[in-house]
Amino acid sequence: QVQLVESGGGLVQAGDSLRLSCAASGSFFRINDMGWYRQAPGTQRELVATIDRNGRPNYADSVKGRFTISRDYALNTVDLQSNSLKAEDTAVYYCYGYVYSDWRLNGGDYWGQGTQVTVSS
Repeated sequence: QVQLVESGGGLVQAGDSLRLSCAASGSFFRINDMGWYRQAPGTQRELVATIDRNGRPNYADSVKGRFTISRDYALNTVDLQSNSLKAEDTAVYYCYGYVYSDWRLNGGDYWGQGTQVTVSS
């Protein structure tokens, strides 16, 4: 069983910075993409940023230049450094990983429980 556990959410003011962290644990063969999605009240879950096994990042247009994703492949962690936060960044942020459970590459999407980020204007 794979678990993704987030930390680092909270209440900040507009213009502040926040760092989110996520650690994967459990029994698995390999993690492919890892990243972050978010969901604000009344909206669908949306991509924030992902990073693949080769270190290539992918960002939503709304966060480019403000957020930076990084990954530690040995520790199976992924971080999101969020700078110049805006009120519209307020959402529950979910850690994501595409995890292969065995060497046959049986895989699937895994999600963390979510961490609240609230940006006051």
